[in-house]
Amino acid sequence: MSRDPRHLFEVPGPGPYLLSHSVGCLPRQSRGRLEEALLRPWAEQGSDGWGSWLAAIDRFRDGVATLIGGEIAEVCPQPSVSAALGAFLSGLPREAGRDVLLASAHAFPSIGFAMRQLDRLGYRLELIPAERDPTDPQVWADALGSHVAAVVPMHVHSNSGQVSPVAEIAGLARAAGAVSVVDACQALGFLNVEPRAWGVDALVGSCVKWLCGGPGAGFLWVRRELIGSIEPLGVGWFSHADPFAFDIRDFRYADDARRFWGGTPAVAPCALAASGIETVLEIGVDRIRAANRALIAASAEAMEASLDMSARGGTLCLTGDDPDAAEAALRALDCRFDRRGRVLRLSFAVWNDADQARQIGSSLRHFDLRLA
Repeated sequence: MSRDPRHLFEVPGPGPYLLSHSVGCLPRQSRGRLEEALLRPWAEQGSDGWGSWLAAIDRFRDGVATLIGGEIAEVCPQPSVSAALGAFLSGLPREAGRDVLLASAHAFPSIGFAMRQLDRLGYRLELIPAERDPTDPQVWADALGSHVAAVVPMHVHSNSGQVSPVAEIAGLARAAGAVSVVDACQALGFLNVEPRAWGVDALVGSCVKWLCGGPGAGFLWVRRELIGSIEPLGVGWFSHADPFAFDIRDFRYADDARRFWGGTPAVAPCALAASGIETVLEIGVDRIRAANRALIAASAEAMEASLDMSARGGTLCLTGDDPDAAEAALRALDCRFDRRGRVLRLSFAVWNDADQARQIGSSLRHFDLRLA
């Protein structure tokens, strides 16, 4: 694209906005897209607006499929990542002796909350201890066995930015007879996400972060060869093969990933998320990543620090002996970032510039910070 991507977003102030790992900035086109996809059909057509609304949802599904190299039939909108994971795992065919759902203690807590509730179906959640590195395939190999039904690694870890070798972990799961489900929330829109090439069975994601799609637009991707064997518990009329059949005695799962859908879908989140995905695709994921790396390098130079981001996502996760003082220095710049425990999290994006990066680096120079 030839346009300066900084002009494609409404960026909150007053200082540098470094929160793509939490909520990405609103694309300028999104207000118009919401009007076009949801509000105008509602105002002008009332109930007859469903044709336009379902088209908007399909636009979202198609955007996700394009982004991850999948097919629209493999993508189902979900209200959240937790809902997506629960929908997939609840429908797995049971195999005697396989009752463990395996994740790392470093996973985002909501993932663990959702998985633990499946003990009602006879599963039990097993967490790889926090002292073991979830980016080391051997750690997963050591935990796998004939007792494991599903493996749920994070592609990018939210508290460190570290990247897991998900293709290798998926291969280990497959060899052990388990399915693999990747949480790609912190990777989508920043790293290349290719579930089919990785050989994973399912992928859950959210559009609120690097994809700049706003809250409420999660999704589930399921490998097409597997879809027909999974019968999720949480269903509704949009999970039906023919949603408009209206026969309460006859439920048939949809042939594609829409079987994971549920009841009446939310249109607004999908319309907004489609706009975010299209903006990201217009800029290009590679360009977004290159901008991030250049800005981190400028900040590191000003910090007089060596920051090796080669095995990290887009979030600069810094820790040190005095995180309170480092936080105060960033607050003095009106910098928008966040903190988890002793870790400061900063995500440079295409709306930031080199002057901001150098200013941030200079403010942190004397705190002896290192990668978490």
